[in-house]
This record gives sequence, C-alpha cells and structure tokens, in this order.
Amino acid sequence: MEQTAPGPDPLTRLALEKLNDIVLPEPISWMPQTWGWLALAFLLLLLIAWTLLRRHRRYVANRYRREALAELARLETTLSGDHGRAEAVAGIAELLKRVALRAWPRTATASLSGKAWVDFLKQNDGGELSAPPASRLLDDLEYHAPGDLSAIAESDARRFAAAARRWIERHHVSA
Repeated sequence: MEQTAPGPDPLTRLALEKLNDIVLPEPISWMPQTWGWLALAFLLLLLIAWTLLRRHRRYVANRYRREALAELARLETTLSGDHGRAEAVAGIAELLKRVALRAWPRTATASLSGKAWVDFLKQNDGGELSAPPASRLLDDLEYHAPGDLSAIAESDARRFAAAARRWIERHHVSA
C-alpha cells in the first residue's frame, strides 16, 4: 500500500490561499520631473557645444603648425648628408619665416632679417632658438651661399632642427 505524504495542515492551507502575487511598482521615468533639471540639461548641452566649437576653431587655427611640423620632419630626414644638410638648414630657416608670416601680421615679420629676425624669434620663444648654434645659423644664413652651409656640423644642424620644432610647437600668438 502506498503512503501519501500528509498535506499541509488546515491553518497553513488557509494562509497559502490568502497569498497574492507580488505587485511591482511602476518603472521610474528618466525624464526630469521639474523645469530646473531641464534647464541644467540645456546648460550642460550648451557647454559641451561651446567646448567642441572652441576645440574645432583651435584645430583649424593650428593647421599651419601641423603642416610646418610635417615639413620639418621631412627636412630632418635629409640632415645626414653634407649636401642634404645645407638644403635642410636653409629649408628650416625658410620654414620658420613662413610660420611667422602665417602667425603674425606680414607688416611685423616680412621685413625682419639678421639680428632683428633672431630677436623676434627669441621674443616669441621660450629661449629655444637663442642657443648659439641656432641663433648663429639664423643670423648668418642669408649671407652664405648654399655650398658654404655644408660645413655645418650635423650635431649643430640637428640641434637647430630640434629648436625649430619646439618653437613651431610652442610659440604663442596673442589674439
């Protein structure tokens, strides 16, 4: 004979019959409930848009720096050979002049040469181009034939290129 398991007692059965399913509350809305949160969200979006606009304008305004740095990198690859070194040093000096013409008014930079040009670069630089090899090269460069520039030591030419790179990256143009 099979035995059946005894069922719950009558009090437990009565308690189980009175149980109902658990009712979950309505999901909370992510929409702001007051106008203050809407105003804060609007101000936050406005701040993000303003920041993106400023970054874009700065990116566009510094395009000449990126192009100059790319050309400088191309010139630096030719510093090893004697003939290439002379052309690269002259090219770096020309590149500095083109960057200055792009960044400052033409009336302030186009006529500068020799010591006045070196002083202008020093004034708008943290002192990178005031090192002796760089300032000597910039001061005397326009008075030498390209063949004379091949006598420049490779280390001096590399220091000149590094100083020019730092100047292009760091010069500050007031608005």
